[in-house]
Amino acid sequence: HFAGTPEEAQVAELRDLHPTDVVSRLQSLPLARRQQVVALLADEQVADLLEEMPDEEAVRLIETLDLDRAAHVLEEMEPDDAVDLLADLEEGDRSELLTRMRPEDSTPLRRLLQYDEDTAGGLMTPEPVVLAHTTTVAEALAQIRRRELPSELAAQVFVTQPPTSTPTGRYLGVVGFQRLLREPPGTTLADCVSDTLDPVAPDMPLRDVAERLASYDLLALPVCDAAGRLVGAVTVDDVLDHVLPEGWRRGEGRR
Repeated sequence: HFAGTPEEAQVAELRDLHPTDVVSRLQSLPLARRQQVVALLADEQVADLLEEMPDEEAVRLIETLDLDRAAHVLEEMEPDDAVDLLADLEEGDRSELLTRMRPEDSTPLRRLLQYDEDTAGGLMTPEPVVLAHTTTVAEALAQIRRRELPSELAAQVFVTQPPTSTPTGRYLGVVGFQRLLREPPGTTLADCVSDTLDPVAPDMPLRDVAERLASYDLLALPVCDAAGRLVGAVTVDDVLDHVLPEGWRRGEGRR
C-alpha cells in the first residue's frame, strides 16, 4: 500500500471517527500540522468539526481557510451552527463570507443574525422538517428517514399550510415520529397532527426556552412569528450548548 504523506495518513485515520473524536485528535496536533490535515479534509468534514468545536477554536480554524473555502464550509454546516460561528467573526469577514455564499444558504443566515444570540430566534434552525397538512404519513416517514438529517430534527415533523419553507404558511402543529409509526401510511398529517404544543416567540429568552423544552418530551420546539408562521425550531442540543459552562466539551466546565 502507498502510505502517502504523514498528513494523508492522519486524514485516513480520522475518516471513520466521530467528529467529537476528530476534534480531540486535531487539538493534540501542532497548529501547522493541524492546518495541513484540515486542508486535506472534505468541506463537509470540516463543517462537522466546526459544529463540534468550542466557539473560539472554531473561529481560529475558519480564519485559517481562504474565503472561498470558508464560504463553502459554512454552506455545509447546520444553519444554527453557522450563525453562531458568523456571529463570532469580525463584521467585515462576516459580510464577505455571506456575499460569497450561495443566496439560498446565506438568506436564512442573514435572517437568523437579526435575532439576539440568547433568544429562541438566535438559537433556532430555519430548516426543521416542515410538511404540508396534506402530506401522508408514508411521505413523512420517508422524509425523516434521510441519513443526513440530524436525529433531533428527525424526531418530529412540523405541519403547516403551504409554503413549507420558513417562514411558512400558518403553523398547524407537530407530529412525533412514534405517532407516525403507529398511523396507517395513507393517513394525512392533518388527521394526526397535535396542536397541544404552543409555539414560542423568536424573542423568548434562552432560560425560558430551556424550561419549556424540559417540560415536554420533544427534542425540538416550534418557533413562530406574530403572524403564526413557523420560522424555525429550537433543538435541545443547541440549548444545552448555550447553557452548559464554557469548556464543557473538553471536560473543563466551570466549578
